[in-house]
Amino acid sequence: MDLLKLKQRIEKWEDLHTEFKEWPVHPDDLAAELCAFANVDGGQLILGVTDDRQIIGVGDSDRVKQKVDQVAYQNCEPPLSITQEVLHVEGKAVVVVNISPGDQRPYRTNNGVYFVRTASGRRRASREEMLRLFQTVESLYYDETLVLRAALSDLDASAFADYVQKAYHEPLEQLNVDYEGLLRNLGYIRKLDEKYYPTVASILFFGRTPQLFFPQAHIVAARIPGTDFSALPSDNKLIQGNAVDMLEDAIRFLRIHLRTAHRIQGFEPESYPELPEEALREVLVNALVHRDYTISAPIRIFIFDDRVEMRTPGSLPNTVTIEAIRLGAVHVLRNPILYTLFSRLGLVTGIGTGIYRTIQQVRKFAKKDPDIFLEGNEFIIALPRNRPNDERL
Repeated sequence: MDLLKLKQRIEKWEDLHTEFKEWPVHPDDLAAELCAFANVDGGQLILGVTDDRQIIGVGDSDRVKQKVDQVAYQNCEPPLSITQEVLHVEGKAVVVVNISPGDQRPYRTNNGVYFVRTASGRRRASREEMLRLFQTVESLYYDETLVLRAALSDLDASAFADYVQKAYHEPLEQLNVDYEGLLRNLGYIRKLDEKYYPTVASILFFGRTPQLFFPQAHIVAARIPGTDFSALPSDNKLIQGNAVDMLEDAIRFLRIHLRTAHRIQGFEPESYPELPEEALREVLVNALVHRDYTISAPIRIFIFDDRVEMRTPGSLPNTVTIEAIRLGAVHVLRNPILYTLFSRLGLVTGIGTGIYRTIQQVRKFAKKDPDIFLEGNEFIIALPRNRPNDERL
């Protein structure tokens, strides 16, 4: 950072990536600031500037840098790696502390408190933010955590038995293990304080009423005339239930509103759907498996005249890019237990090429590639409909 940049930052003042402080700073306060930056996108802590935007400096910059290094190493858990630089402004030293997004997130202070950075400063991390931070470094997956408000009776034994039959090609009664024992062996229930609790994945997949525990775990589907949100929906549906039931109900909604043409070739009619059902199912499964269940928002399906949009809550996991998804060159799981459950039903391949195959299928049917992009906190796949411009449902 140079002097001009510093003055521009002071004029702009504090934001998600910038904090100004006078020196000295209490070690607890300093550790909280460093951890908050490291737990989000990183940023710069600039020492030697007052709240009224006056540059007063820090005095002995070498001693200040040494103190900041000590706090980053001793008062942050795990220890933080930072870089520092000194700017001299009219004989006054300003220390700029550069904090990168931490590779070992989440970070906490030595008092055991986790902080996150916001546009207006820092605050303690909420439970949902904590879970996302743990998931970022794959030290904890949300779908394997226990639902302490639930009991074994909240699981649907018949839904589990149907799953076992489809996944293992044998009825539960012939597996030489009882219902509860198989749930334990597969890790779908786990013991805590002498009591067994279902996991998030088992409630979502086998729960009698999953939305009782996770109201956000549903699908909103709507048919919207035109090509944007200016028109009111001509049909809409709230889709709830367990993950498999929601998948099938969503497919039924799509079948209602997507046309299949029939042409006679020889003596038999041939079907020409607007979009291949395999691609639609792939994108829906992808949404159910990879959505961020800590976000209080549903999966959304919008059927416009020219496209079908699937909107999944949550940004991309670390190291994942849109280009890598298009090429099928990445396979990072946000919810590995849910992924395994769908995989055993043959609904995912296990090699991370589902979206790549979807692109190939849609290109063949619609002569266009799907649009794949992020918008706000949603991952969106827009599948072009293969239909004449003058057709309307």
